[in-house]
Amino acid sequence: MFSGLSMKVLNKPIIIGFVADLLFAAKIDDIAERMGYHIFWLERADQIIQIELKVSNAKLTDRIIVTEWILLDQITRMHPALMIFDLSNNMIPWREWLPVLKSASATRRIPVICFGSHVDTQSFQVARSAGADVVLARSRFKADLPGLIQKYSRWPDEKELEKACDQKLSQLAFKGLEQFNRGDYFLAHESLEEAWNIDRTPGRELYRAILQVVVAYLQIERENYPGAVKMFLRLRQWIDPLPDTCRGVNVARLRQDANNVYDALIQLGAARIGEFDRTLFRSVIYDREQSKDPDEGG
Repeated sequence: MFSGLSMKVLNKPIIIGFVADLLFAAKIDDIAERMGYHIFWLERADQIIQIELKVSNAKLTDRIIVTEWILLDQITRMHPALMIFDLSNNMIPWREWLPVLKSASATRRIPVICFGSHVDTQSFQVARSAGADVVLARSRFKADLPGLIQKYSRWPDEKELEKACDQKLSQLAFKGLEQFNRGDYFLAHESLEEAWNIDRTPGRELYRAILQVVVAYLQIERENYPGAVKMFLRLRQWIDPLPDTCRGVNVARLRQDANNVYDALIQLGAARIGEFDRTLFRSVIYDREQSKDPDEGG
């Protein structure tokens, strides 16, 4: 599902901790909970890798690719505000996972803090090269944890987003939605991208979310399976934080439609993308009275 665990269930930001030391994890948990965060612990790789693939034609012929897809799929479902890696946790292949998470467009914006033994300078260097936002000795990490969480965690301002969602659609966005509903996805992309570039409020994320759906549908039409999957994973960071209704757009319905398309795509697999049922590309539901007058701008 596209509904994130932190957004829809706990209603508080999540921190994913790749930490196996239960005693030390408890200390992190206590501090994070007092700051209003929920820690989701992943102590071992098999907690992600050995998830059952409910796909009829799933084949583990290329374990690296499948592993990366599962990793990105699961992390983007949880929407962590922050990820913490214990570099001494040998049950997590952080040397492989960290470069994936910090290079993929779906997860690279998620801040990463790493800690480890102060004598393990090689691991520190590897983690920094892989894109970790900060790498610290274990003692320094423990002492500075509250400040580190406050400084590095990334979480949308829900009040500002709701306020922006009370505004009306721009004319360009309205135009883009009309093009979307006609199936003119390339033109919809152009209109929505321009609307997103002009808007300077948090409500622009609505346009970016719809834009990601447009691009994903375009990739399916072009039978580009990896490109489509990439866009759906990337979409989650923009569409899940949005209220169910934003600027008159039924976001809940669009979110579910995108989820259904993604599930159908995964079921087919790359080899059968040409068989994709285009009727799953349903129209966006929106309030036509919510658009701005032409002279109001973006």
